[in-house]
Amino acid sequence: MAAVRRISALAGVAGVTDLEPALTAGEHLRERALLQHRFGDSLRELLHPRAGRSHEARLRVDAALAAAGLDLETLPKGSRTAVRDLGRVQELRLSVALALVGRPRLLGVDDLDTKLSDAERAEVWDLLRSLARGGTTVLAVCRTAPEDCVIVSTHRDTASGNTTSRDDAEEDADALA
Repeated sequence: MAAVRRISALAGVAGVTDLEPALTAGEHLRERALLQHRFGDSLRELLHPRAGRSHEARLRVDAALAAAGLDLETLPKGSRTAVRDLGRVQELRLSVALALVGRPRLLGVDDLDTKLSDAERAEVWDLLRSLARGGTTVLAVCRTAPEDCVIVSTHRDTASGNTTSRDDAEEDADALA
């Protein structure tokens, strides 16, 4: 599990990565940078001078914000904007940015399209596509996925109440074997 945690991160997972409504975006980012430094970096990183570590943390946060498409200056109170004052897309972008601070190779996003309009949903999918183009594997749980995604779906048979899973990629691989 430790190896999986080193290469993966979660965003927007209820009960796991919930953002504290009373904290500001800046406070969340500082906390994540501190946690990354304390628990996510190698022992060698801990031996670097404090000024260098602070600079590295700022670079990580800036890169994560840029990748998530979140410009703190566009928020109503900048980095001092409380999470409760963010819109759903901004909150999702902040959650993704927090996950990206650790530079994961795999990003899991849950409830992607909950409470989003069609335009907002398209905006979020564009964000996830840009992350995937940048080399991060993205696993998103949603109700409706765009056509250009690899889809793993779960279907509930209403007559029997049974749930079955179908993975198009696995079925294709089995057909080729």
